[in-house]
Amino acid sequence: MHIASLIARPGHLDPALVEALRNALGGGTADWLSPDEAAEFPLQTLPGNIEDIRRSIAEQADLNIVPAQNRRKALLIADMDSTMIEQECIDELAEEAGVGAHVKDITARAMNGELDFEGALTERVALLKDQPETVIQRVIDTRITLMPGGRALVSTMKANGAHAALVSGGFTAFTSRIADMLGFDENRANTLLTDDGVLTGQVGMPILGRDAKVSALEEITASLGKTPDDAIAVGDGANDLGMLGLAGLGVALHAKPTVQAQCDLRVNHGDLTALLYLQGYARADFQS
Repeated sequence: MHIASLIARPGHLDPALVEALRNALGGGTADWLSPDEAAEFPLQTLPGNIEDIRRSIAEQADLNIVPAQNRRKALLIADMDSTMIEQECIDELAEEAGVGAHVKDITARAMNGELDFEGALTERVALLKDQPETVIQRVIDTRITLMPGGRALVSTMKANGAHAALVSGGFTAFTSRIADMLGFDENRANTLLTDDGVLTGQVGMPILGRDAKVSALEEITASLGKTPDDAIAVGDGANDLGMLGLAGLGVALHAKPTVQAQCDLRVNHGDLTALLYLQGYARADFQS
């Protein structure tokens, strides 16, 4: 048994579309998790043309198919940059340092899988050499905004007994603060090295990239007495693909095209609360 999930921007999910898809796919009774925003219905069999259907309604809503069993996960493991926050921290640091355009180009290519992540990170951080350490707090205070739905996602899952981990290829100077803001239980990221109050232009080794995110998922689930199937992971970049593929539910959120092409679950219309709908939570279940 599977569940067909339809999610649109609030107020934009047409009941006629839900009913038409339910009929076309031979689904069961539709359950509205949020009026005009999120609905789902059970499927006994998976249609062979599901990708064609997804593409045909892509401008209106996200269609995802999830297993009916073990939907509510015991672990949330999330990327930070362009996932739990709306920016890429290193790009914002670079803007403050006056090298923003060059660094943004490298970031975009790395997140799209065109460049080696570790090499790209090392190159970008080198451009921040001799910036005052205070630039970090200035970026957090003036440039960083939380992705909509993040607080509800973390709070609701934790209220239902889940553990929340923020695992980023970014920097601990940011993840520690974002984790506190959103209520994550733990965070892992790279370390920006400093000396006498200025950035050295170097990153602490080893660099946390794609493989380290996979290891984090395996280690954290094991420590909880769970398996990766008990986790929901979310990210947007190529370095997230490993953990997205390993988790029971791996969600590409407003992701780069090459990332979406390799992920079964994709969210382009909803915010982070879409991860709750995919687990079967209704809006009435959300915690603030």
